[in-house]
Amino acid sequence: MNTVQLSNDKISITLKSLGAEIISMKDSNETEYLWQGNPDYWSGQAPVLFPIVGCLRNGTASVSGNKTCSFGRHGLARKKEFTLESSTNTSAVYSLTADDETLQQYPFHFELQMIYELKDSSVKVTHKVINHDSIAMPYCVGGHPAFNCPISEGENFEDYVVTFEFPETAHCAKLDENALIDNSHRVTVLENSAILPVKHSMFYDDALIFDQLKSRKACLKHKDLDKGICVTFPDFDYLGIWSSANDGPFVAIEPWSGTSTCTDEDDIFEHKRGIRILEPGMEESLSYTITII
Repeated sequence: MNTVQLSNDKISITLKSLGAEIISMKDSNETEYLWQGNPDYWSGQAPVLFPIVGCLRNGTASVSGNKTCSFGRHGLARKKEFTLESSTNTSAVYSLTADDETLQQYPFHFELQMIYELKDSSVKVTHKVINHDSIAMPYCVGGHPAFNCPISEGENFEDYVVTFEFPETAHCAKLDENALIDNSHRVTVLENSAILPVKHSMFYDDALIFDQLKSRKACLKHKDLDKGICVTFPDFDYLGIWSSANDGPFVAIEPWSGTSTCTDEDDIFEHKRGIRILEPGMEESLSYTITII
């Protein structure tokens, strides 16, 4: 595993080749915004989710008619070593291509490029998916960046709020005991409000999954101070907000193109909500941006 640091006069990030993920994000004062992966709570930091988000029922699904795909939660990319294709002071491109191991789990000749670009106080994160196969390729992608909450010493978790771009009325589906989404059981999380106060108890039943948002921007910020981070996700239809059920001092804001299998879905991969279909020889890019405020 190798690391690369990108920086300008307002922000610096560190990337690692294992999973091609961000492992540090600091402002010009060296304040660390990204969760540092304390395994007492959650050892991850900002994993890349591909070619699924969440879980499949029993970890498997049929695909392309007579084939099978099988994954643990969030797919295979986060555990694979990426190749650094290029880098400058403010940008980096990583690439992962199919190999014998991935073909057993996901029977497609894919390429996933992760592109990171700094501009002002922001990092733009792009997932470029390329189909090198001779058949159509179904997939999902997602981000899972987690941020320190609180950001500064002397603050509390409950001093923070998640704010949305627009007032929202949000009824979030519950997850069942197998981490599948049960759309018949929903909990009202927001009612014509753009502000969600952060509480550990919100996450005792796993993530909040927003699938009907008008907003394409969500910020984790101190309720009384104008500091925190914003995630802008124009290319993604879903947003997960999550922290560990054992009162972890972090909040993840997760743009997703799809979700776990829903209890009312079958086990055909192409039938999952949010699945994108990429034709042979084609490529597609989905981006989100993290901004320090």
